[in-house]
Formats: sequence, structure tokens, C-alpha cells
Amino acid sequence: MASPAHPRPLRVHAPGIHYFDAVRRAGSIREAARRLNVASSAVNRQVLKMEAELGTRLFDRLPDGLRLTAAGEIMARHVTTVLRDAERARSELDALAGLRTGHVDLVTLEGLCHRVVPEAAAALQARQPGITVGTGILGSAEIPSAILSGDAHLGLAFEVRRHPALRQLAAARLPLGAVVPPGSPLAGRESIGIADCAGMPLILPHANFANRDQVETLLQRRGEGLRVQYEAGSVELMKRMVLLGLGTAFMTRAGLEAELEAGRLVHVPLRQGRAAVVSELGLYAHAEVALPAAAAAFAGHLAETIGRLHGPGG
Repeated sequence: MASPAHPRPLRVHAPGIHYFDAVRRAGSIREAARRLNVASSAVNRQVLKMEAELGTRLFDRLPDGLRLTAAGEIMARHVTTVLRDAERARSELDALAGLRTGHVDLVTLEGLCHRVVPEAAAALQARQPGITVGTGILGSAEIPSAILSGDAHLGLAFEVRRHPALRQLAAARLPLGAVVPPGSPLAGRESIGIADCAGMPLILPHANFANRDQVETLLQRRGEGLRVQYEAGSVELMKRMVLLGLGTAFMTRAGLEAELEAGRLVHVPLRQGRAAVVSELGLYAHAEVALPAAAAAFAGHLAETIGRLHGPGG
């Protein structure tokens, strides 16, 4: 994940662990060396030295790169914890010195980058302009892994399954609804059931959306006359399809803000029986690793932003 330039990390540990972590992330000696701006031979030497000291191979050398061995996985968990603790110490030392600096890596969904993430970043910039932010876009299922592996401080996603090593920092329950143009016969309704979409071409979120399972469950229960015409892997694509009159899409309001405010699209909440169908948006961090001050600051702004998203049924 590309990140903007940020303050020099605290170097109080042997260089070997930094090199090991870079190789783990990059998947090759050459790419790790490029990212570290050092010679490939220096990186390889440090990895070999660490393997010799531990008495075991940390990486399998494969034709397409390096892969962690079982021993490497154990070492990776240790190194990630050590480096995160060093990062937290650096941010606390900066705070003690009156500096408001640091870097935070966030992984999230494409649709949340239309309004939620930029608003939180703007609030952070206004109060702590020295903090830099790197944002990566992943599918819903990949976000917990990025947090647990140490590749990101924070993850923001829908319908994340509970995990003992994940800590939920904030959450909002957002209505899942049909997205239609203003001229649709559904546009004036306060809410609809999935059966009300019978006879219309439907646009389903692709499997990379956590909401896909929710929509499929509704379709399986009331599938008569319901026809799936398209699947879309991005919010932007679903919006364009609806705007072009290709069908009715299903999603939350996240990512639709500009079109809804301009009256170009209408979001009609779905219900199952009398209950609203909602999707939980959560902000997550590693439960066993303390957040650096910079990440904690950005998490606070993200929590405030998603806290304003509660809607009907939330």
C-alpha cells in the first residue's frame, strides 16, 4: 500500500527486524530493498543472519518470490508487535515534545472514500496537520487480515465478522435500500420489500461487498419474479448503471451522498416484514496492539463521522 512521506520511525531495534518486515510485506528481497532505499545484498544479509541466529528458515524461496514459513509466521507476529510498539512510543515522545506528528494507515471500501474518509481527514487536518494518512482500498473480506497482519492501523468496513483479535472502535447501523432514479415507481415509497422489485432488472453488489450476502438472503426468500441482470464490483459502477436506467441496485447510502443530495438518485430503505434491513459499518483496530497517538487521533475523527450516519432503522 503506497503511503505518503511521514516522520522517520523510531530506530531502537536491530535493523534485521526492519528488513525482515520489509521483505514480509514486499514478498521479495529486491522490492524490499527498493522500499528501504538500500542494497539488495544488505537486505539479504540481514535476513540470512536472522535465520542463522534462530536456527530456522523464515522464508521459502519460490520462483515468484518469498513466502513466510511456519517459523516466519511466528516471527512476523512478534516483529509486527515490536514495530507497532516502537511506533506508539515515537508518537508519545513527539507528543511529549509538543509535536503533533505521526502516520496512520487505513484500509477501507471504495464507497466510503466518497464522503466518510475525506470528511474525517479534513477534521484531522484542521486539528493536527502534522499527521499523514495512507488509505488503501480493499474488499470487505481482506480488511480484517490487513489489520491483523500489521499492514494497517485501522479498518473501516461493513459486516465484519467478530474476531477475538479485532477491536471495534465505533459502529453505525445503516439502512440497506434499493437505489433508483427519481422517476421510478419505487421512488416515492418510505420503504419497500424485496418483492416490490419484481419485474425490474436488478443490479447486485459483487462478492467483494459484505452486503452481497444480505441481498442474496432476501432474494432467496422471495425470489418469485426477481431477475438479476447485473453484478457490480464498485459503488461507482452501480451508480452509473442506475443513472443510465439499467436497473435497480441495492446498497446503503454510503457513497451515494452527492447523487442523493442533488436529487439524481433515490435511496428507498428495504424491510423484511416490518423490520428495516440494516448493515453495520464498523471501525476496527488490532485488539492486542496499542494504537499510536496518530492512529488514535484519526480513529476519533472517523468515529465522529460515522456516528453522524445513523439513519432510519439504525
